[in-house]
Parts: sequence; C-alpha cells; structure tokens
Amino acid sequence: MTQIDNYQLLNRELAADDPWGLDANPFERGRHTQMLRLSLAQGSISNALEVGCAAGAFTVQLAPHCQRLTVIDVVPQAIEKARRRMNEPPHISWIVSDVQQFSPDERFDLIVVAEVLYYVGGIAEMRAAVRNLVRMLAPGGHLVFGSARDANCRRWGHVAGAETVIGMLNETLSEVERLECRGESVNEDCLIARFRNPVSAS
Repeated sequence: MTQIDNYQLLNRELAADDPWGLDANPFERGRHTQMLRLSLAQGSISNALEVGCAAGAFTVQLAPHCQRLTVIDVVPQAIEKARRRMNEPPHISWIVSDVQQFSPDERFDLIVVAEVLYYVGGIAEMRAAVRNLVRMLAPGGHLVFGSARDANCRRWGHVAGAETVIGMLNETLSEVERLECRGESVNEDCLIARFRNPVSAS
C-alpha cells in the first residue's frame, strides 16, 4: 500500500464509532493493559508522547499518569475524536502530524507508539520514523512499541510489522522487556516491547 492508500484507509476506518474494536474487544483491552503496565514501569512520567491516538482508547488510560502528554496523529478526525473523549484536560497537547515530520524542541521521557508504523509506507519510511522517535527520546527515557506481527501486517497489505520494527529499534535502543498478546482471531497476534535510551543525561 502507498502512504495515500494508508491515509484513505485510516480515514475510512475512523468513521466508525469504535474503530478496530479498541473499546469492546477483550484482546484490545488486554493489549492496552499490558501497554500501560510497560509505560508505567519506569515510575512517574513527566513528559510523554503518544503517537497515533486513533479514537483515544489508550490515551484515556495513559493521560492520568502523565504530568504532560503530547498526542499526535496524522488523521485530524482521530485527534478530534480523542479530544472529545478526553474533554480536553489542560496537560494534553493535541497535534495533527506525521510521525516522520514531527519535530518538537523538547524530548520525552516516555514515547508510546502502537499499531502505527506499518501505516507509514515502506521499509525506508519506517526506518525514518524510527530514527525520528529515537531522536525525540530523552536520555534514559523509555519507548513502548506495539504492533501486529510481520506476517499479519503483510497479509493486510503492509510491508512489515512488529519483528521488523523491533529489529530497527534494537539498533540504537536497549530492549528491556518483550511480550506477546494473542486473541481468538488470527488477526489478534501482536508483540509489545519496552526499550530504554542507553544514552546518559550527562
């Protein structure tokens, strides 16, 4: 799929009340529980970034644990849905942006990016997105990544998924923990991993 195809697909999917069954599906709820556990493993979160909020199903869980939270999504409709759901608390910044182009001055002590990177395009675009994420991660900060496995992503028409991106992240970050989530459907099979930026703050 091209990036234009992916963008159109996201727009169509976000037209539903609960896109991807993120609220109603036990597999998705379990996946979010594990993502939150990994996100909180480092303790208090002063400044977090969530990449790809969909309709805010995970945002609503993460936000209470962050002093500041920046939420980005390439689809304006996703940002609007998540903002309405959250009633716009003052500690959240909402930004419509592509993960490859997003370039804030600040660094984040936590970045969460799940079920997003297979939408950015090919391997080169994925690698560019990973480089940008690593650049935004504060020294000693943690990144929580989750994705359907490579085989499922390819079956859906994307070039790669979890195993490929985890390999890219391991080139510059230190993997701390990895787990798998499985559901009843063949589509419900993902990997979640937490990484640490080994660069010291000094």
